[in-house]
Amino acid sequence: MPHITVEYDKALDRSFDRRRFALELHALAARTVEGITVESCKTRFRQAEEVVIANGEPGQALIHIDFAILPGRTAEAKSALSSAVLGLVRLHTASVPGTAVHASVDIWDLSTAYTKHVEPASAEPRLQA
Repeated sequence: MPHITVEYDKALDRSFDRRRFALELHALAARTVEGITVESCKTRFRQAEEVVIANGEPGQALIHIDFAILPGRTAEAKSALSSAVLGLVRLHTASVPGTAVHASVDIWDLSTAYTKHVEPASAEPRLQA
């Protein structure tokens, strides 16, 4: 936790530094919401091959972030995180020449059935019998 999915328009591919964005996003989340640590953040990127916005005019792109966190955060905490994430998205997509970028963020709670396990890296390769 959190699980972050960034869906972005193919038009942003060359100008959107996904790794840098994710690293800054993880630090931002840890600063903004109590209980979130950089080490707990996981971000996946999905490129949308085709996006149609409004009347389909060229020069528009879409980026949407789904941010799933453990339940128990207040509406105010979620709103603060959403606003902060949107600000970071705007910084990372402001330099797309000739493109209006439609950016959005949704913060939602993971279900109470959510579980996870992290298998630590082993020093020795495992031998299979």
